[in-house]
Amino acid sequence: MSAPARLTIDIWSDVMCPWCIIGYSQLRKALDSLEGEIEAEVRWLPFELNPEMAPEGEEWRDHVARKYGRTLEQAGENRARLLEFGDRAGYDFRWHGAGEEPPTVIWNTFAAHKLLKWALIEAGAEAQTRLKLALFDAHFQQRRNVSNPDVLVEVAAAQGLDPVAARAALTDESLGQIVKGEEARAWDMNISGVPAMVVQGKFLIPGAQEPEVYADVLRRAVARGL
Repeated sequence: MSAPARLTIDIWSDVMCPWCIIGYSQLRKALDSLEGEIEAEVRWLPFELNPEMAPEGEEWRDHVARKYGRTLEQAGENRARLLEFGDRAGYDFRWHGAGEEPPTVIWNTFAAHKLLKWALIEAGAEAQTRLKLALFDAHFQQRRNVSNPDVLVEVAAAQGLDPVAARAALTDESLGQIVKGEEARAWDMNISGVPAMVVQGKFLIPGAQEPEVYADVLRRAVARGL
């Protein structure tokens, strides 16, 4: 039996983006279906949906109403549909904590992107993915403030990353420059929304797709010898 083909998948994404975790969950299903045929290294790249977000954040319904011109009722309807999409993809957006459910708040994610870049550089793609998924959970399921350095360091430490080095990364200006450069590269590639997955630096898959779509693109990438 021949060894599986190896591919690299770069995902421009934001921790605030529900479609990003839906898209990744669907991609994971595709990769599971291709076990023994294709293996992929996933790397996460930064894309801030709200780079001007204030430190205090903004309640989710108010944010949707302001940014997209929706009523609060429409925002609630969108939330219900999102829960359905999440269930189909295998990701639960519901509150997982004890007690009364707190509001969902949209936060500034620049610091989170710096931490994710640090994790990739220092610990590799698998560790970065573990951190990314933990940050999704911290935001969507635990309603934690993922712009808070203490929260970010705690999440990183829970994934086996060095908390002292993680805290230092949050104040590392060079990491900030890398993040800004990669965000600029996304715009240069005409990526204006996320998730945006790029296979082998060649195939762009925009938005969250069904597992069959991801599997087809990955097979075509292999067939073309990329």
